[in-house]
Amino acid sequence: MAKVIMIQGTMSGAGKSLLVAGLCRIFKQDGYRVAPFKSQNMALNSFITEEGLEMGRAQVMQAQAAGVKPSVLMNPILLKPTNHIGSQVIVNGEVLGNMKASEYFQYKKALIPDIKKAFQQLAKENDIIVIEGAGSPAEINLRENDIVNMGMAEMVNAPVLLVGDIDRGGVFAQLLGTLMLLTENEKKRVKGLIVNKFRGDKTILDPGIVMLEEKGEKPVVGVVPYMEIDVEDEDSLTGRFDKKEVKLVDIAVIHYPRISNFTDLAVFEHQKGVSVRYVTKASELENADMIVLPGSKNTMGDLMWMRQNGMEAAIKKYQGRKLIFGICGGYQMLGEWIEDPYHVEEGGSLRGMELLPLHTVLTTSKVRAQVKGKLLSLEGMLQPLSGKEMEGYEIHMGETRQTRPVKQIVDIQDFGKEASKIDGAQENMVYGTYVHGIFDHADIATTIIKLLAEKKGVTLEDLETQDYETYRDKQYDLLADTLRAHLDMKAVYQILNYED
Repeated sequence: MAKVIMIQGTMSGAGKSLLVAGLCRIFKQDGYRVAPFKSQNMALNSFITEEGLEMGRAQVMQAQAAGVKPSVLMNPILLKPTNHIGSQVIVNGEVLGNMKASEYFQYKKALIPDIKKAFQQLAKENDIIVIEGAGSPAEINLRENDIVNMGMAEMVNAPVLLVGDIDRGGVFAQLLGTLMLLTENEKKRVKGLIVNKFRGDKTILDPGIVMLEEKGEKPVVGVVPYMEIDVEDEDSLTGRFDKKEVKLVDIAVIHYPRISNFTDLAVFEHQKGVSVRYVTKASELENADMIVLPGSKNTMGDLMWMRQNGMEAAIKKYQGRKLIFGICGGYQMLGEWIEDPYHVEEGGSLRGMELLPLHTVLTTSKVRAQVKGKLLSLEGMLQPLSGKEMEGYEIHMGETRQTRPVKQIVDIQDFGKEASKIDGAQENMVYGTYVHGIFDHADIATTIIKLLAEKKGVTLEDLETQDYETYRDKQYDLLADTLRAHLDMKAVYQILNYED
């Protein structure tokens, strides 16, 4: 059975996901078979495995760092918020149903067998499991029936490293306050502390570290610097939404309230001279060279939001002048009508943006499949992409058909367990598809950037043409190198071998 170590944090955003990914990379480099695990994740960014099962993208990122294929075993429970008080509950990769928060709080204990089964299967296949907690273990109102923090640690007898975020301030109070609110048995399970996201001269911090160890009665196993590592982060905490600088080539992504799978745009973010901005106001579209309507967990609600704040009218104004691209929910919005006869979202019907001749009916069954294929003969600005290979995945609740003949854009030759199919639509510089990750493969993203630059009459120097996967792999190595330099890995290995 695998050795196990768990990363818990003093709060959401303390850096748990990144530290888990870094430890996975280090253990992989040291020759171990390693896998990440998070019993319950809440996120709108999700992924479809080879088996057609749905899981959180944070564990996909960590699996990539570990050099293994993502498996739903790594994230047996995924909660996808549908509104402020409820979520779609996904268990073992399949939709269980929608629940209010209070309802799920009472129900979640019934999912412990699913959590244990997934973990035990992973433990049979790996040497080390790195577990990630959620939020804080000191949320005393949530302690009862906990399945993701100390409750999870107790299930598998995991030693815990507790992480605090010094960048937000008050890190000593974070760490000591968390320890104070733990029970004695929980406190014993904490084997070390980590100060994360440090900027500046560490010698100034050293007296505080000494006092932290004295008052907390726990060793500090690392002071980790603030890292500029370009990997996917948690959707609710990402700093990507705050970037507003407009560069030579500018891509504006509509940041509606229920945005999902914005990771589709990550491939553009590491290119020099390219800005990817998440926008909420119509005025922010003015300088954009490309407008992207990403996925949405509530297509009808987010379309109404765009209609009310003037975003829809602004986008339609740019039809034929700017490149407009819709993915999944964004693709549905570009059509003429969206119907919801089964009350999957809002119920009833809603006029679409009328930029593509499409009619979507939301259905109760969810399409989940990895896809491979090629781009068809494209017209207009994206014509140079014609014939290029692509791969990604589909995850949506809805069927879309044409209301009049229009050219499609993707020939899907491998559609999970089903037959091949043709997907998407294109007309008048407006393109749309259900395929997430369509920009990631080969040089599709760099070709789009070159086309946008040419249209604008600018030249981008040092435009990288390396495969996105290769770039991402180098980022994981950089993450591991940084952690090795600032964590006491000898102490981490000793904690890993802890026995109660």
